Amino acid sequence: MPNRLAHSASLYLRKHADNPIDWWPWCEEALERAAQENKPIFLSVGYSSCHWCTVMEGEAFSNSEIAKYMNAQYIPIKVDREERPDIDSIYMQAVQAMTGQGGWPLNMFLSPGDLVPFYGGTYFPEEPRYGRPGFLQVLEAIRSFYDTEKEKLDTQKEKLSGHLQSSTVLNPIGDLQPELLSKGIAKNTTVLINKMPGPSFPMMPYAAIALHGSRFSTPDQEKAQQACRQRGLDLALGGIYDHVAGGFHRYTVDPTWTVPHFEKMLYDNGQIVEYLANLWSAGVKEPAFERAIAGTVAWLQREMTAEAGYFYAAQDADNFVTTADIEPEEGRFYTWTDSELTHLLTTEEYAAMAEIFNLSAQGNFEDGLTVLQRQQPGVISETVEEALRKLFQVRYGERPESLTTFPPATNNQVAKTHPWPGRIPPVTDTKMIVAWNSLMISGLARAAAVFQQPDYLALATKAARFILDQQWSEGRLHRVNYDGEIAVIAQSEDYALLIKAFLDLHQASQSLAVDQASRWLEAAQTTQAEFDEHLWAVEGGGYFNTGSEMSEELLIRERSWLDNATPAANGVAIANLIRLSLVCDRTEYLSQAEQALQTFGQVMGSSTQACPSLFVALDWYFHHTSIRTSADLASTYLPTAVYSPSSEVPTGAIGLVCQGFRCLEPAMTMAELHQQISDSLTRHQV
Repeated sequence: MPNRLAHSASLYLRKHADNPIDWWPWCEEALERAAQENKPIFLSVGYSSCHWCTVMEGEAFSNSEIAKYMNAQYIPIKVDREERPDIDSIYMQAVQAMTGQGGWPLNMFLSPGDLVPFYGGTYFPEEPRYGRPGFLQVLEAIRSFYDTEKEKLDTQKEKLSGHLQSSTVLNPIGDLQPELLSKGIAKNTTVLINKMPGPSFPMMPYAAIALHGSRFSTPDQEKAQQACRQRGLDLALGGIYDHVAGGFHRYTVDPTWTVPHFEKMLYDNGQIVEYLANLWSAGVKEPAFERAIAGTVAWLQREMTAEAGYFYAAQDADNFVTTADIEPEEGRFYTWTDSELTHLLTTEEYAAMAEIFNLSAQGNFEDGLTVLQRQQPGVISETVEEALRKLFQVRYGERPESLTTFPPATNNQVAKTHPWPGRIPPVTDTKMIVAWNSLMISGLARAAAVFQQPDYLALATKAARFILDQQWSEGRLHRVNYDGEIAVIAQSEDYALLIKAFLDLHQASQSLAVDQASRWLEAAQTTQAEFDEHLWAVEGGGYFNTGSEMSEELLIRERSWLDNATPAANGVAIANLIRLSLVCDRTEYLSQAEQALQTFGQVMGSSTQACPSLFVALDWYFHHTSIRTSADLASTYLPTAVYSPSSEVPTGAIGLVCQGFRCLEPAMTMAELHQQISDSLTRHQV
């Protein structure tokens, strides 16, 4: 019999609806029951496209013996981290303090009543293996500890509670100095430069600050520029990119960018598109970047865009090979055997493909499968492009030029029963998340301006209009939309990234001469006012993760500054304030940004490599520049400038550059304009 999660809107929660575990969603009733019955809470957090979440669901969470013990001894609560990143953030911080590492599934044991964690981990196997105890053993040991070791339990809780509470204490600094920016750029750029063993992640917040910093004349400038270029090449050429059908996978499991963990997340794709467009505009005009952006936009339109205009959240790493399969296989939708390739392609096509992608009979993935990874940059020949179109047809049943939309497999049942003309695709999580849509809107807006592609801007505009029209209820922005039904009041990342998206649309609309710029600026200001009203920390500055109405049920109220796969809300929000101060000529925005930067000044100094987005905001603070010009600067990399194409400049001049609270002499020539811009964007040499 299905449990309480059967009627959840969340795909991740519904995936656990047939577990024998008597799951609760996170709700007041579940928390109260745990307190009344004095049962510890087993909190399990994950997301729909998480591979190891899927593994644990099929193993330990489907085991009847484990479920019988769990249901008798615990209150089990399941949380979709994509709905509630605030809950995930608190307990992820706790498990990292306990174990030194984190990840998903995130499995925590909480004391009832106060919700303080006292034990936790990530994946627990059904039976003892991988050097880990079996899950039933863990449950029995934790319950025994909870019942019999009260003194140790209280000590552990006090220690973890103190750690979590201390993380909310921020020590503001006084004056902001350019030396802090110099330190931030240098330390965060080394993250891109230093090759590390193990998995390779896009780490786009680090790439963004490295690209910002690469404009400064320093002894390490060439090294920084090379690192930024190399990150672009790793992304556009590596197996992390789907060379057949577009879109970027989550990460690669190796340091050579070869074999991906195959899920595709909207938030990665939005950030990567923006970065590659910025890299191109900074002068790295690599054809592979343009091809990767175009392919990703095609994938987005074909598979990830709802009829209403918004973008879906993610696609799974796994898919069924046949309808008879009990469990899906990781990456089978995207990989090829050598025999498949030799059968599908002509001798000439195979030879051309082998030269570009280094094909072999042994493959580069498990079971002799091959992940396509380009060996060199440049333009791909028409022979190879035709071969890739043939592979596309095998996957989708049609050639790419004739397939404009592809229906999502919304769950495993649909995946196994729909008459797919090609391979069975991975499941798509079709929920709309404001923060993730905003990242994609920003990426599309920037690419539209750089490559002068009105279609990119139109796609971004439709998604933004959906959010404006559909995601507000009773005067509050909401984070999620499930097929027309809104859910979960927006959190700080939703506000910050949406305001950034509106500002990026404002800039792109101006550069493409689309008569929408004023609308997006108005939307940014209105949303900023709501953000300030509900989430601004009046005492101290910065933004809380959630409004007060959602924080009552949480152990702590955080002001997140730590960057992860996505940029932290406060870094983005502070940069937004500075941009708004420039385009609206309102100094109060700049004062607010200064206060927030001072609030986070101490963590920027002590945890420099943890918060690259705050350093992007600090760069805006020191180098904010506004440009009015009749010249076309749409495809120019202007990391801390707002650009207004305007003929309203002094007579005989080509442009006017203003920095801080002063404007320079009107530029009379293009050379003079570019020099003034360059000087303004580097006026505090780092």
